[in-house]
Amino acid sequence: MQTLTILGATGSIGKNTLDVVKRHNDKYRVYALTANSDYETLLLQARDVNAQHVVLADVSVQNEALALAASMELDVQCHFGVDALVKVSNDNKVDTVMAAIVGAAGLIPTFAAVAAGKRVLLANKEALVMSGELFIAKANECGATILPIDSEHNAIFQCLPHSFKYGDLAASGISKVLLTGSGGPFLETDLALFDAITPAQACAHPNWDMGQKISIDSATMMNKGLEFIEARWLFGLDNDDIDIVLHPQSTIHSMVQYVDGSVIAQMGAPDMRTPIAHALAYPVRIKSGVNPLDFNQLRDFTFSTPCPERYPNLYLALRAARMGQSACTTLNAANEINVAAFLAGHISFTDIARCNAQVLDAHEISSLTTIEQVIQCDQNAREVAQSAILELS
Repeated sequence: MQTLTILGATGSIGKNTLDVVKRHNDKYRVYALTANSDYETLLLQARDVNAQHVVLADVSVQNEALALAASMELDVQCHFGVDALVKVSNDNKVDTVMAAIVGAAGLIPTFAAVAAGKRVLLANKEALVMSGELFIAKANECGATILPIDSEHNAIFQCLPHSFKYGDLAASGISKVLLTGSGGPFLETDLALFDAITPAQACAHPNWDMGQKISIDSATMMNKGLEFIEARWLFGLDNDDIDIVLHPQSTIHSMVQYVDGSVIAQMGAPDMRTPIAHALAYPVRIKSGVNPLDFNQLRDFTFSTPCPERYPNLYLALRAARMGQSACTTLNAANEINVAAFLAGHISFTDIARCNAQVLDAHEISSLTTIEQVIQCDQNAREVAQSAILELS
C-alpha cells in the first residue's frame, strides 16, 4: 500500500491521478491533496478519496475553505500556504508524491519531496528546467526516485533498456533520443494569421485535454522546448543527443534510436492516465482505464521537423539550453509571465515569443548553486518580462 500526496490535485494531471488511484483502492491511500485556490473542487476530491489533509497555497481563501469544510462535515485537516505544501511533501507518512503543480510554483514542494528521499512522480517539468543540476544532485544525495509523468519522458523511460546508466548512451548502444511533439493547433495555419490568434483558439489542442498554460505552451511549442531541457536532466543527455520530431497524431509519444538501426517507440492513446499508471506502479503494470490502440482504426503516421518561423519559442528554449542553467530559469519565468499576459488579452500570440526573446537577450549568465539563487533568478526574469510587456503596451 503506497501513501500518496498529490500536488496540484485539481489540475488535469491531478484529476487523472485520482481516477487511476480509485481503480486500485487496495494499492494506494491518499494522504494529502493540494491546490492553489480551488477549494471547492479540492474538498470534493478529499471527500471522494478520504484524504487526511488538504492544502491551499492561496491563503486568501482560508475562511471560505474552512467554512465549506465545516458545512460538508469533512474529517480532513485544512492547511494554507507554501510551508504547508512542503509539509505534506516531505512528511514521513508519505511514500510517493505526484508533483503536478504547474509552473515555477511547484519547485519548492517538489524539491522538498526529493530532499526527503521520496518516490517523486514528476509532472512539473519546470522543477528540472529551473534547477536541473541541483535537483538531480539532491535526488542522488537523498536517495529519491524520480519517475517521469510527461508522456514523452515516460515514453523515453519505457524505451530505454533496464541496464541504462544515467548519461551513458554509448554503453546501451543508443545513438539518439527522439522527442515527439504534435505541433499544436497551428501546425498548418498561415503564419500571416498568427497575430490574430485568440486564447480560445490557442487552448484548443487537437489531441490532448490540458490546462490553459500548458495548452498555450503546446501551441507555441515552448512546451517541447521545456521538455527538451527536462529530458537532458532526467536522462543525463547532451543537447546533440536529442532530436525533436513533429508527429501530429500524438500516437507515438517518443522513441529511442539504437546504433544498430533499431528504433523503439512507445505508443498509446493520448491519455495521461497511461504514464500516470506506469509511474504509480513501476516496475509492474496496472490497469489505467485507457483503452488499447485499435490498429485497424489508426490514421497514417506523419513526421516532420519543426519550423523556426512557426515555433520561435521552441528555438529560444534550445538556445537557453546551450547557454546554461540560469538562462533556462530565466526563459521559463519570462514565458510564464508572457503566457499569462496573452491569456489576459494584454499581448498578442506572437508577442509571447517576442517578449521571451527580449528577456533572454537581456540575461547575463550566472551560476546558480542554491535554490535561493534559482528563485532570485526567476524573480528577476519576471520583473524584466513585466517591463517588456509594459513597453509593448
